[in-house]
Order: sequence, then C-alpha cells, then structure tokens
Amino acid sequence: MAGDLHNHSTCSDGSTPIHRLAAMAARAGLDAMAISDHDTLRSAGYCYRHPVQEGVRLIPAVELTGYDYERRHRVHLLCYWPQDCPELRAHCDTMRRRRNECCLQSARELEGMYPLFRTEQALEYARDSGVLFKSGIMQALQELGLADGIYGEVYHRLFGWEPRGLVLHSPEYPPVEEVIATARAAKAVLVFAHPTVYKSMPLVRQLAAEGKLDGIAIRVPTPNVSIVDLNCVMTGEGNLVELQGTGEGRAFTVQEQQELVALCQKGIRELLAWQKEILEGAAEK
Repeated sequence: MAGDLHNHSTCSDGSTPIHRLAAMAARAGLDAMAISDHDTLRSAGYCYRHPVQEGVRLIPAVELTGYDYERRHRVHLLCYWPQDCPELRAHCDTMRRRRNECCLQSARELEGMYPLFRTEQALEYARDSGVLFKSGIMQALQELGLADGIYGEVYHRLFGWEPRGLVLHSPEYPPVEEVIATARAAKAVLVFAHPTVYKSMPLVRQLAAEGKLDGIAIRVPTPNVSIVDLNCVMTGEGNLVELQGTGEGRAFTVQEQQELVALCQKGIRELLAWQKEILEGAAEK
C-alpha cells in the first residue's frame, strides 16, 4: 500500500485546490493520502465527505501549530481522523485570526517596498482558506516577476528566521501542551511532524517518554539513495513508517533512525488499526 500522509492544499498554504489532489495522487500510483492543512478543519471535512476519490482513499487530517516555550521552537503536530469539537474549532479560529493579522501587516510593508505589489493580489490566494499565508504573498510577488519561486532567496530575505526576515511577523502560538490537549479532545492520532526542522528532538524524546505521542514523522537514509524524500512507506511486514525531512541537509544516522522508529512503534500499530477501521467503514457505505 503506497500512501502519502502529509499534504497541503489551498485550504492552507498549498498551491493545489483540494479537489485536484486525489487525481494527482492516483497518477503517482498512491492508494491513500492524508490532506493535513495547517490549523483548519476544511480539508478534514472534505476528506470525511469524500472518503474515496479517483480510487484514492482520503485520510482526514490537520496539522496543528504550537510552541515549545521552554526551548523556544515552533512545533507542528499532525492529527489524523480528528473529530470536530469546541477545542479544535477554537484553536483553528484563533490561529486564523492571528495569521491574518501578521500577514496583512507584512503585506502592507511590502507595498512600501514594491510599488507594483498590492495586498489585494495576495488575498486572491487566500480565497479557499480564508487565511493569508506567506506563501500566498510569495505567489503574488512571483506573478509580478519580483520572485523566482515561493521558497527561494526572496522568501528567506523577507520571511526568514536567521537572519530575521525584513517583513516577518510571527503570530503568537499556543503552548505545545495545550495543542496536544486539543488533539486528544478531537480523538486524533497524534504524530510529531518533521522534528528536526525546528530542532525539536529533545521535546520529542520528552513527549514520547510521557506517552503523549502516537508517532513521529521521520526521514531515513537508504543504501542507494542518500535521503528518501517520501512521506510514508509500508514495509514487507506491513508496518507503516512515515518519512519526512530533517531540515538539516543530512539524513538521520542509523542510530537516530532506530531510536525514532522504536519510539513510534505503538503509534504505527494504532494508526494502522484505525486506518483499517475507517477504510472498511467507508467501503461499506
């Protein structure tokens, strides 16, 4: 079973409308894919309404954003099969409002830097999400010939962390413990996304030891390819392992790989069991 457990659409900062993703997945030979847009219920709702499209099983998901205030790092948590609940709605509403405030401020400052740029152009890329993301601003700049791509040199100059971007305004994120509680209230399978992108391995080890994670998204080295750039693979024994980037320009060592996989085995088993239950239910309908 080939699948991809981490995807974004125009319901957040992706560039492809959600109704086109299944066809793209089918052409790539995937059997299943999760659509895990940032801090929104829109894509999860779409997947619940359309459990199978183009022969591809759609897995409802949301990627929740939080902050590790002790270590001062942002945190992304993938939540699979979330149920609608007041806590999850409150989180999404809060993040939508805060993101819009920050990106609208960035857009106003960019109007002063680039006479051709207008905030209204960037807002065209927020029609599906209701949220202005940095990627939407970059798409507008690219359209005007002011950037060669979305996540290139111009992006890092404007929105980078180190050195800090010229127009970067970061929203206040809820504490990671609060986000975990929100995911549990939504009865979601909880997977820590790309832990080394924001240097979160100490937090991962702590949360795993406390039994607060169901899985960890990782990238692993292979003998023939230096870094596997996929999201998930199924082993011959039927174990599902999700693969994600290190963000450090290197693959995990074998020891790191073994440590991460050992930590997420419980979550892998639960994820597989839950996936089977959901897909069997969808087939019956």
